[in-house]
Amino acid sequence: MKRLFLAAALSLASLTASAVDIAISAADAHAAVQKADSKVLLVDVRDPVEIMFVGFTDAVHVNIPYLIVDRTKWNAEKGVFKTFQNPDFAAQIKAELDKRGLGIDAEVITLCRSGSERGEPSAAFLRANGFPNARFVEHGFQGAQIKDGPQKGFRLQNGWQNSGLPWSMKMNPDKMYRSDRP
Repeated sequence: MKRLFLAAALSLASLTASAVDIAISAADAHAAVQKADSKVLLVDVRDPVEIMFVGFTDAVHVNIPYLIVDRTKWNAEKGVFKTFQNPDFAAQIKAELDKRGLGIDAEVITLCRSGSERGEPSAAFLRANGFPNARFVEHGFQGAQIKDGPQKGFRLQNGWQNSGLPWSMKMNPDKMYRSDRP
């Protein structure tokens, strides 16, 4: 009975550890990419139009959207354009790893606006599809919303922009996902 309990406890601890280690702070993600012998692929998973209006960090290696905005379909309930999952997402990630001489066991860190709608789901998707070390930047590029006060709703805490990390409004065309090239 003790062995069964111990095995169950170790199994639960392992699951908890893997669920926790999927998130990484913006500062830690930046530090991992900056290492001289870095074996990390940092991927901005936002739609390029969002990047155009919110900002970009040239610290990312590439922009591969996890969800793509379909500007021909409207979601009346939410008052926004519909999105669809990039059907080539995993293959495009693998191609970027191959280009850098990295295997699917390399650390792949995804970055979205807030960390929740695309960051965490894209990392979980990659893990479920053979990329065991996929992670996401917790609180994403813009950070979490302020809950109270005159700046309520503004994304002015944590995340990439609010951590003193490099970013600008200028996009790097060589790193952007573009439909006019393969």
